[in-house]
Amino acid sequence: MKTLYEDIKFLKERIDRPELQQVLHDLEHKVRLLRTQKGLRQLVKKKKIAKAIRYVEYEDELVRLQIELIKMQNWIYENKKRLMIIFEGRDAAGKGGAIKRFTMHLNPRKYRVVALPAPTEVEKGQFYFQRYFQHLPNPGEIAFFDRSWYNRAIVEPVYGFCSDDQYEKFMKEVPEIEHALIDDGIMLIKFWFSISKETQKKRFEERMRNPLKQWKLSPVDKKAQELWDEITKYKERMFSRTHTAYSPWIIVNSNDKKLARLESIRYVLSQVPYEGKEEAKVSLIPDPDVVQRYHRRNVQID
Repeated sequence: MKTLYEDIKFLKERIDRPELQQVLHDLEHKVRLLRTQKGLRQLVKKKKIAKAIRYVEYEDELVRLQIELIKMQNWIYENKKRLMIIFEGRDAAGKGGAIKRFTMHLNPRKYRVVALPAPTEVEKGQFYFQRYFQHLPNPGEIAFFDRSWYNRAIVEPVYGFCSDDQYEKFMKEVPEIEHALIDDGIMLIKFWFSISKETQKKRFEERMRNPLKQWKLSPVDKKAQELWDEITKYKERMFSRTHTAYSPWIIVNSNDKKLARLESIRYVLSQVPYEGKEEAKVSLIPDPDVVQRYHRRNVQID
């Protein structure tokens, strides 16, 4: 009894048309993906074939990018560089999931994830940036900020957690502070994970149904849909006043979580001049349909 591979080989030897040869090549590639452990697990879970193939392709691409992240981390550590990556975006935009994929195989001694709780009464009386400064990356280290001082640009004014004077003071100070950090040698990348209102609603509903994700829901999340337009207004103000040539905002279309993870990793790799990039077995050029610098004339998703 012939195997499927033998049938494909038989057809390849007898078909001359290039477009049909390409179809057979693609079919062979898909069969190989489905025969892997990852592919078989997806089929056992009764996933559709197209979805199973897409998942395996995503996982394979992710692993290749994570290998490059390890090389990048080693270069940062050996050369005592400092990398700070800020992840901002609306609730349920996929920031935490992206950070998890960034850090999955990194050396935990050489990076930190910074996700600060609400400020204490003491911290409320301090210089606003003070509690963030103590978490800046040390030489040889990467710091991933799951939200950052930009809470004061959107969350705090929208929900009434700061005064108008505090907001204005922050907006004037933050470009100068970021300029000073970059002048001091910190490599700073600012991501905004962008989703549509409909996608956010679906993700909130999924969290409510899934007991493993219910911990992610908060009173602030429950108001996010109601305050969508208000958040949009402050988001646009933040972009217009804090997007600079030396510290630009990078917009990541995260309606598709998997693409957002792959392309945000690809963007970081493209920005860091680590050794061994030329040997990468994966593209380090981010997809401009998923990742792009903020521009005032751009039409943003959210």
